Amino acid sequence: MSYKKELWGNMPDGSEVYLYTLENGNGVSASFTDLGAVWVTMKVPDKTGKKTDVVLGFDSVAEYLENPPHFGAPIGRNANRIANARFTINGKEYILEANNGVNNLHSGPDLYHSRLWEAMVEESDSGTSIHFSLSSPDGDQGFPGNASITVTYTLTPDDSLMLTYHMICDQDTVANFTNHSYFNLDGHDGGYAMNQRVWIDADTYTRADQGSIPTGEFTPVKGTPMDFTVMKTIERDINEDYEALVFGNGYDHNWVLNHPEGEVSLCAAAESDKTGIRMEVYTDLPGMQFYTANFLTDGLKGKGNAVYDKRCCYCFETQYYPNAVNIPEFPSPVLKAGEEYHTVTVYKFSVTE
Repeated sequence: MSYKKELWGNMPDGSEVYLYTLENGNGVSASFTDLGAVWVTMKVPDKTGKKTDVVLGFDSVAEYLENPPHFGAPIGRNANRIANARFTINGKEYILEANNGVNNLHSGPDLYHSRLWEAMVEESDSGTSIHFSLSSPDGDQGFPGNASITVTYTLTPDDSLMLTYHMICDQDTVANFTNHSYFNLDGHDGGYAMNQRVWIDADTYTRADQGSIPTGEFTPVKGTPMDFTVMKTIERDINEDYEALVFGNGYDHNWVLNHPEGEVSLCAAAESDKTGIRMEVYTDLPGMQFYTANFLTDGLKGKGNAVYDKRCCYCFETQYYPNAVNIPEFPSPVLKAGEEYHTVTVYKFSVTE
């Protein structure tokens, strides 16, 4: 295992921004930047042995300082939406900014991925890890408590990228992190990705309203376009006249994963016929947002002058359910003062037979 650190650019205040590249013994590599602890590249072999970068992104610090799609970004303190941009903990109401209609999305607008994180690289038996750490003060983004946050990426010998999230806070608060990478197994510049196949181990999804806020209902996927319990192409049912697809302009919902919460298990997979690349997703979290880039701006310029259009990629965002802090029946994202938030998500890459 090896890694490389290189100066990549500067923050507006002149602070240096670095790019870190990890590589394992198989030649699989992944790059990250201390600007936002963002995942920048994931280069894996296709069925011909050609190295293929399967995550979308940008080439420069300036572009990542903007990054409206949240390419590769760890999202916190709360991923996804909070209804009416407010929640209550211990009888006290906390008000966030309404940056998605009347709701709050991804804890914006002062996003973690526009900040400089502390970085440290470590070698272990499980692979090469890079730890990104951030201090988030009481009231940051509207959330209570002083929080110490670490996001760790580990590139393993079996061509997996393990993402570990850790947080401790001195007050009861919300802890619900995800990674917002967009994948295209034909390559980040591969264009339309809806002909790739997806499997999701979920018998239900959280029905949502037109603002993507869950109603509290668990809706069975069987007999609906939301059923990915048998692998199918994404495009097969994406344009059906079905409430969730109409409201989301495609797939943009939270699936209720079948595995027990807290147990790292296989929960989803994707495959490309063109490259033969397969990606498996493992997590200990209870939900996963499957999003098909329905709101990506056509003609967005990405890495290597690639052009990214709507539905040229998709996200597997492992998480607590959207608005879970306001729905007592959902698994709770509330982290008690002094307790440790610790979750794991793994993206494993291989080539299909």
